Amino acid sequence: MKWHIPLTGWLIFGLSFNSATNAFAETAADPKIQYGTITFQLENDLFYGADRHYTNGLRLSWVSPPPKDMPRELNWLRERLKLIGLNNNDDTRLGLALAQEMYTPADRRRTDLILDDRPYAGWLYGAVSLHSKTDIRSNGFEEMLDSVEFDLGVVGRHSYAKETQDYIHDIRLFERFDGWHNQLKDEPGILLMYERKFRTGPHDAFPTNLQMDVVPHIGGSIGNVLTHLNLGGAARYGYNIPHNFGPPNLIKGMRTLDDGPLEDGWSLYAFAGAEGRYVAHNIFLDGNTWQDSHSVDREPWVADLSFGLAFEYRRFKIAYTEVLRTREFDGQDDNARFGSVSLSWRLLY
Repeated sequence: MKWHIPLTGWLIFGLSFNSATNAFAETAADPKIQYGTITFQLENDLFYGADRHYTNGLRLSWVSPPPKDMPRELNWLRERLKLIGLNNNDDTRLGLALAQEMYTPADRRRTDLILDDRPYAGWLYGAVSLHSKTDIRSNGFEEMLDSVEFDLGVVGRHSYAKETQDYIHDIRLFERFDGWHNQLKDEPGILLMYERKFRTGPHDAFPTNLQMDVVPHIGGSIGNVLTHLNLGGAARYGYNIPHNFGPPNLIKGMRTLDDGPLEDGWSLYAFAGAEGRYVAHNIFLDGNTWQDSHSVDREPWVADLSFGLAFEYRRFKIAYTEVLRTREFDGQDDNARFGSVSLSWRLLY
């Protein structure tokens, strides 16, 4: 029995919205001492009733608070961030993350090597990132955010993607995929990513109590896991839009930064985004770098269209995103679709 989605994604959003409102309705004003923000992300194509290609992603991350708001216990971090701050900027924050991604062909029952479908593959990695916000006040933009992330992990059997998928499928009484013995071989994975975002507004919109803003971005990556260039942006429309850099990114992307409590305590907005990428290398399609392995003919130009809804109340934030991705390799039957749920909690004591 599979979820009949995307309805499930919106149901999760609605339940979280209700429980968050009830849980925090009687909470006192947020204390001032900040210890950063923890975010959990889940991406899965089961939100659309599918189970193939990019089939699951998990990420648990932490981003430090602004240096000016760090508690005394994090003085050591504040001083080191001053030394390595991007753009000679004192407002540089540190991010840490642990993540796993998995990829499968469409046919779960075949045990032979499926030459015309993407390889079985998993990617388990840790990430360290730096994020620096700068006031620019020019060309219609107010701020820009520079982010650099370094990922280090393993592609292949020791990513434990098979074990993770088997465990989840067993719990949910789904059939297992039978071809994991054909997955990519173990290989260390290294990835360096850079992205720059710009932020407008938010500006007043119709009706008068609502707002909108636009957050374009440009970036790229280099490494044996992925090498690409990307250009895109997102637009938001709703109530009390936060003064940050847009809706939550997908797992394979940069973080947004939280700038403190909202003026009116809560925010609700819809968003839509688009991104185009030129992909020069993708290990999950091109196969292992130094060993013979299964591979398919990669499409160099890939695009994402996304839309969703985000709700924020005091220190809690939830967002649900639906993503449509164009074909990534020759012979792919259809565009890919998946849903993404992001839950964030600001650590305040």
